[in-house]
Amino acid sequence: MQIRLPYIALSLLLVASITSLIAAENWPRFRGPNADGLHLGADLPTTWNESENIVWKSKTPGKGHSSPVIWDDQIWMATAMNEGHDLHALCFNRDGKLLHNIELFHIDKLEASNALNSFASPTPAIEEGMVYLYFGTYGVAAIDTKTADVVWRRQDINLNHQEGPGSSPILFKNLLIFHCDGYDVQHITALDKSSGKTAWTTTRSLDLSGVGNHARKAFVTPVIQKVNGKDLLVSPAAQGCYAYDPNTGDEVWRISYSGFSAVPQPVFNGNMAYVVTDFGRPEIWAIDISGSGVLTEKDVKWKYNVTCPSTPSLILKDGLLYFVADKTGVASCITADTGELVWRDRIGGSFSTSPVATNDHIYFLDRTGVTSVLELGREFKVVSRNTLESGCMASPAIADNQLFIRTATHLYCISQSKD
Repeated sequence: MQIRLPYIALSLLLVASITSLIAAENWPRFRGPNADGLHLGADLPTTWNESENIVWKSKTPGKGHSSPVIWDDQIWMATAMNEGHDLHALCFNRDGKLLHNIELFHIDKLEASNALNSFASPTPAIEEGMVYLYFGTYGVAAIDTKTADVVWRRQDINLNHQEGPGSSPILFKNLLIFHCDGYDVQHITALDKSSGKTAWTTTRSLDLSGVGNHARKAFVTPVIQKVNGKDLLVSPAAQGCYAYDPNTGDEVWRISYSGFSAVPQPVFNGNMAYVVTDFGRPEIWAIDISGSGVLTEKDVKWKYNVTCPSTPSLILKDGLLYFVADKTGVASCITADTGELVWRDRIGGSFSTSPVATNDHIYFLDRTGVTSVLELGREFKVVSRNTLESGCMASPAIADNQLFIRTATHLYCISQSKD
């Protein structure tokens, strides 16, 4: 039987499109399906309040800054009860009903933590049938999402965060991968996701003997990026950024910079990574990540250091980078190609959450619960400001034309009214 190649190509394109659409209807990890904060197919409202465009609002037990993750009819989050001594997993259905409140760990002695942090800040990672929760030094666990049974748990991967846990885990093939960049130890670890056993651990290779312990920690979530046809685990840390083979943990390259306690997750445009280097004096570096070994300034295309974010991640769309400064509430747009300023203006507020974006709009959520919605593009235009009752420290999630916002007290499902 003769099959024409154009028909094969069309079939493959349709399969890829359907697969992408299915993936977009779930929000399986920190910053969504592609770890970039984008859901381009979503039709979200640009205005809401406590009585407008709220599908439901459900009380969330405990305190936590972990973002919601979504798979089919389930929404999972981490939370801390009893002033942080009891660490739980919460599961809601898509109607806002609390299905499960599972205690995973009891902690007798807690580390000191930053006032802006919580003991349940890392966002879970979810896939078909399983959800994985990471609480930093306090433990990591896997739960069967169909039965709510705990499949495995570990409490022996320890570090001193100094500011509390922050980096979220990611899934790659059969591995659960997370950063351990602490005051005392600095490494990246991969566990067999089915058993919880260690698959590999790689110690950071940069010599940190010349900096104090406080300058050795970081809170970034790693990202898998395809470079030269191969999967690359891009892993910003203190005093530098690394890349590893995610299958083995072998280092592919590293680049040095002066910075620590960084939080924003990098975003990518092909072989270019946009990395925030520091918390106190953040800069955005555009790094060509196609090399190997020790990268240098020659691999840095440009740097930008004006009103950069210390905590919120960047949004990259159509060749433009968008971000907001934590304390000043100044939003900026620069070109990804050159780092040239397109616009900069104040939207107000203080920010810890990472923004999300659809095809037309970007959503910035401040710590008080105000969301500023801006049009994407080369002109600064605020569409609306929308207020919910309590503060917001968790980055939002998107699925099925619904925006999910976790505030200090509730989980909201926000969608365009059908009236």
